[in-house]
Amino acid sequence: MQLHTLTAHELLEKIKNKETNAKEICESISRRIKSIDSKVKAYVRRGENKLPSKEAFYDNGTILKGIPVAIKDNICTKGLATECCSHILDNFIPPYDATVIKKLKDAGALIWPDKTNMDEFAFGSSTENSFFGPTHNPWNLECVPGGSSGGSAACVAGEEAVFALGSDTGGSIRQPASFCGVVGLKPTYGRVSRYGLIAFASSLDQIGPITKDVRDSAFLLNIIAGKDIQDSTSADIAPPDFTRSLEKDIKGLKAAIPKEYLVAGIDSQVKKNIEEAIAKLKELGLECKEVSLPHTEFAVPVYYIIATAEASSNLARFDAVQYGLRSKKQRSKALNRLLEMYASTREEGFGQEAKRRIILGTFVLSHGYYDAYYLRALKVRTLIKQDFDNVFKEFDCILTPTSPSAAFKIGEKKEDPLKMYLSDIYTISANLAGIPAISLPCGFTKDNLPVGLQILAKPFDEEMLLRVAYNYEQNTGWHKLRPKL
Repeated sequence: MQLHTLTAHELLEKIKNKETNAKEICESISRRIKSIDSKVKAYVRRGENKLPSKEAFYDNGTILKGIPVAIKDNICTKGLATECCSHILDNFIPPYDATVIKKLKDAGALIWPDKTNMDEFAFGSSTENSFFGPTHNPWNLECVPGGSSGGSAACVAGEEAVFALGSDTGGSIRQPASFCGVVGLKPTYGRVSRYGLIAFASSLDQIGPITKDVRDSAFLLNIIAGKDIQDSTSADIAPPDFTRSLEKDIKGLKAAIPKEYLVAGIDSQVKKNIEEAIAKLKELGLECKEVSLPHTEFAVPVYYIIATAEASSNLARFDAVQYGLRSKKQRSKALNRLLEMYASTREEGFGQEAKRRIILGTFVLSHGYYDAYYLRALKVRTLIKQDFDNVFKEFDCILTPTSPSAAFKIGEKKEDPLKMYLSDIYTISANLAGIPAISLPCGFTKDNLPVGLQILAKPFDEEMLLRVAYNYEQNTGWHKLRPKL
């Protein structure tokens, strides 16, 4: 078996038994990237995946022993370009590491080979909004990999990485994980430091792992979770060993199934796979009951008010004065006024979807509309959170589809933003409520496209998510299937 096909825990076992080392692992992944990434396009600077120096391959008693990790292009990496796949951050090289990157390096990981593709500033559900062009789904190269962490999901599914980090603002880890047939975990808001994550919506963003199986997800979360004094929103709650609860059975646990999620609009093949997954979990001892989350219908409009408002505020910092793109007109001295420089640079630097969201966010925050839109959205967000709080008084977890459909064709929804926004209908509520959620493969459509099962739990109860997910995974074989490329 080739090394690039293995999970992190399998590779670490081989390293422990002196059957391989980090150098051989990187060489295997490098060959895989050279073989398929010209078709998948998961990495943003393809062809630059030179092997690290010999000094980078080390063990020294570290946890990860030199195993490489792929990183989404919106997480700061010292000395390595971080551009959010946007022209406006052209050749921005951070002078510091994000906290999660520092933790990975301290654990012995290699940040290699380069950053993964994404929708510009994480604005999208298909990875078509990247300045570097779209990523293709390894299961069907004519389809999207999901977004915005599409590059991270595609490189793991295509075995171009052992595992990867993504970010999730409204489903940007879970939806691409579902589309690509891998495991994607959005931790509780505050579980993982956001320091060094280039912000989209600060009250919603969360960094999390994308992996080949649930054990790797728990293992990677062990490394990146924890309080960080550089992030005032990170929770002062000591993380447990997330791998500890994996082996426990799920007999007697209670799962809620929201009736609002399995209604008209969901693809019939997705619904069939989800129903079969629920049946399997029942066989394993999980008690399932239908419930109502009555404010679900408001989640999409609430999300796109709050997220665009926060994006508008966060992206105001990109003015090309200290770093990033400077307008060509300005360089040619055709402009000499400060505001004209800002306008010209932003016109050239931001893509169409970024401009759309900035305009929407600025509008809902403007005088005369703040109360009607933004303030009202905050109130409804509270109602959505209360729906989840009420369910978790009786239930241990919630089961839903990750997405209403499998991966769609590239270009199919790009010109219709409303259709694209509805791709996140099952994932955004977890971000609004700040709760943890995981997506794992639970079957395929007739077109051989993966389907994802989403599991949600109480705040800071990632152990429950991982326990239920692991029990399901170990009693099915979906996580072992990989695309033929």
